[in-house]
Amino acid sequence: MSRYGIILNSENYSDCVAFYRDLFGLPLLFEKNEDDFKLSCFEYGSGYLMVEQGGKAKKGIKSPKECSFKLRFNVDDLEDALREIRSWGIEASITESAWGRTINISDPDGNRVGVRDESGFVQQITA
Repeated sequence: MSRYGIILNSENYSDCVAFYRDLFGLPLLFEKNEDDFKLSCFEYGSGYLMVEQGGKAKKGIKSPKECSFKLRFNVDDLEDALREIRSWGIEASITESAWGRTINISDPDGNRVGVRDESGFVQQITA
């Protein structure tokens, strides 16, 4: 395999692009804007996240049946991440679980997004 990626079709394309680019700081690899079609491709770890037009939005967080995946971002400082998320006007809190600490939010289309403490993830790997 040369490369892996995730393609996220979005109804609120511009808002989703800003969300992943600005809130999570994903570097833009390239953009396409051809006629009525737009896409933005971001570096996502060693893979890519491609946001394209054409999805279906929902106000609030989609259920796992409506959106069977969750994008996860691991961070070194979950409290800093929570402050940054809240500065965007997003209601969020830290959830404590036996397997780690997370913040669960949604993107502007309602797709599920999780932010997790990297140290808890590493502990799971090395256990």
